[in-house]
Amino acid sequence: MNCKYYLWGDSIGKGVVFDEQRGRYRMTPERCERIVSEQGIGLTSFARFGETVSMGIEEFRAEEPGSMEPGGTALIQYGGNDCDLDWQAVSDRPDLFHDGKTPLPEFGRLLRSFAGEARMRGLRPVLVLPPPLFSARYFEWVSRGRDREAILRYLGDVEHIGRWHALYVEAIRQAAADTDSPVLDFYTPFLRAMNFPELMCLDGIHPSAAGQKLMAETALKTLARRTASSYADNKTAPRTALKVFA
Repeated sequence: MNCKYYLWGDSIGKGVVFDEQRGRYRMTPERCERIVSEQGIGLTSFARFGETVSMGIEEFRAEEPGSMEPGGTALIQYGGNDCDLDWQAVSDRPDLFHDGKTPLPEFGRLLRSFAGEARMRGLRPVLVLPPPLFSARYFEWVSRGRDREAILRYLGDVEHIGRWHALYVEAIRQAAADTDSPVLDFYTPFLRAMNFPELMCLDGIHPSAAGQKLMAETALKTLARRTASSYADNKTAPRTALKVFA
């Protein structure tokens, strides 16, 4: 079995954190993909800062066929940038509806296309559920230099940010079920964590170094256990069943 993994995703997959001392984003050496690779799992990252699923699928299509070996696994990790709003527009016109960068129906359609195109290239698609947002921190982050009250009036309550993000997580689950693809779940371990604030950066969307370590622990528990026989077993499951990559 080809045990090579190819990660297509955004800055969370890339291991970007917000450095409060320097006041800027940087890649942490304690990032998930590095920890996983150091444990002997062959992982190649194509993740990029600011990526949406539409950007990712176009880059996937443009990638040279020889860069990804057939039989490997494509980890497809998007959603954080896709669900993001134009916060200046929200601040200016809180009376209007503001959609995500990738509207939900388009997000689901593109994920299904991504999974299908990965299979066409001989790869096994796995859809990744990203960590949840820290709504209170993210609200403070996007309100900087903007009309805070107007943004809150649009949201109704601060926790609406997390609920909006959760709709995209659910869309990933649905796309996985629709395409008979397993999921790699980073969302649930963060929800269960008793130290959730420590796992998130000041911006409320990027996992901290500690959060990246939790992602690595989760990935290692799943990726290292995956075998050819378990993939064969998955093929016998009903198409409507959601399979967890575990």
